[in-house]
Amino acid sequence: MMKVAVISDIHGNRHAFEATLEAIADSSAQEVWCLGDLVGYGAEPDACVELAREHAAVCLAGNHDLAVTGEIPLDEFSRGASLAAQWTQEVIAPRNLAFLESLSPQGIEGGIGLYHASPRDPVWEYVVSALLAELCLDAQPNRLCLIGHSHVALSFVRHEGAVTTGEPQRDGAELDLSDGDWLLNPGSVGQPRDGDPRAGWLLLDLEDLTASYHRAAYDVAGAAAAIRAARLPDSLAERLEYGQ
Repeated sequence: MMKVAVISDIHGNRHAFEATLEAIADSSAQEVWCLGDLVGYGAEPDACVELAREHAAVCLAGNHDLAVTGEIPLDEFSRGASLAAQWTQEVIAPRNLAFLESLSPQGIEGGIGLYHASPRDPVWEYVVSALLAELCLDAQPNRLCLIGHSHVALSFVRHEGAVTTGEPQRDGAELDLSDGDWLLNPGSVGQPRDGDPRAGWLLLDLEDLTASYHRAAYDVAGAAAAIRAARLPDSLAERLEYGQ
């Protein structure tokens, strides 16, 4: 059994992705699993897809990836997200679009459920409350489950005979997964929304059944400048600095 770096929601942010991959390379992780949304919002979709193709052993499709491939209509997105997806469709290289088209929003690896959003709705559901997590734990066939989509580093657990509880996870937090049913969200690489602008990722030890949360500092100003240079909505650049 091995150690896996879990990442999600890169969103075309090459600066954040490269910094995260450097941190992972310096860690004990032997494999990278990505829970989707390689593109959308950010200005370097091709670089991010190529980095995922090179480094990720497992990769899911997120809702923004599915928007760019045309599987989800753009009118289901906010204005900024829709404009970014449309721009990405115009600029992305055919080979990288083909890679996105090959991905699914869910999977299973080593008995662990992988979902971009949730076990109940792999594409759209934001699991940010203990009540929603409880419903997802009822729906999931696996004791351990990895989810992305909300851009918030979170964990939810249900021990036998107890209600589901959950909490945000900060840099350096460690969890013992040996007991109970779990939903783990690594947070977002490219657009964190938990007030910490640094890229988020999770180290999962499949042998010891532990998880640790990590953050990687990156060149936020560089990523924001790329968004502005691409003439994408300024709000997409602005929010990176605040982790929102």
